[in-house]
Amino acid sequence: MSQILVINPNSTEAVTRSMDDALEPLRAPGGPDIKSVTLAEGPPGIQSQRDVDFVVPHLVRRIAADNQSDAFVIACFSDPGLYAARETTARPVLGISEVGMTTALNLGQRIGVIAVLKQSIPRHTRYFRAMGIAERVAGEVAVDLPVVELSDEAKTKSRMLAVGRTLKDSHGADVLVMGCAGMARYRAPLEDALGIPVIDPTQAAVGLALALVRLGLKPRATT
Repeated sequence: MSQILVINPNSTEAVTRSMDDALEPLRAPGGPDIKSVTLAEGPPGIQSQRDVDFVVPHLVRRIAADNQSDAFVIACFSDPGLYAARETTARPVLGISEVGMTTALNLGQRIGVIAVLKQSIPRHTRYFRAMGIAERVAGEVAVDLPVVELSDEAKTKSRMLAVGRTLKDSHGADVLVMGCAGMARYRAPLEDALGIPVIDPTQAAVGLALALVRLGLKPRATT
């Protein structure tokens, strides 16, 4: 059976479990199989550029050593090592930020992003500019909770709802993207409360990976 490998580049198992639970609706008899794994070498949360740079060689080695998967998803909103990984394998490699944001383009005109921490926002802004979509981003606001605290459901849900309302009412966002794989469990209640589309970028990336694998689409060979 074909397989999609979803890699959490931080070492927090609770994040991997949360994102894997959110992928359940995408699993179907006959596959492709969706396997979620934790990068043990990673930090507890990827919250700085240094964290991003640190995990890249470990992530690339993990992908290069894999002979079973038909596609890979890097489940971190900074898309660490995305381009290096694509040079490592002929199979599709998707980053949840890139796919989450481009999915949002199809569901609204002004994208609001819910960040984990304030210090993540400049890094994301640079990426959105590099992608050429910065003018479609209405704003990005942080819940200001470390990744390891996102499992505190009451606190996280309350802060995400407050941030979502700010993005919708003050920034004019008509679609939201959750800026961390660890936020997956909060997508549905947030969408119900706010009345606008809310995208879990890991779901979006795995959904695209499923389509690519089923259709047999692969990147163009560069050598």
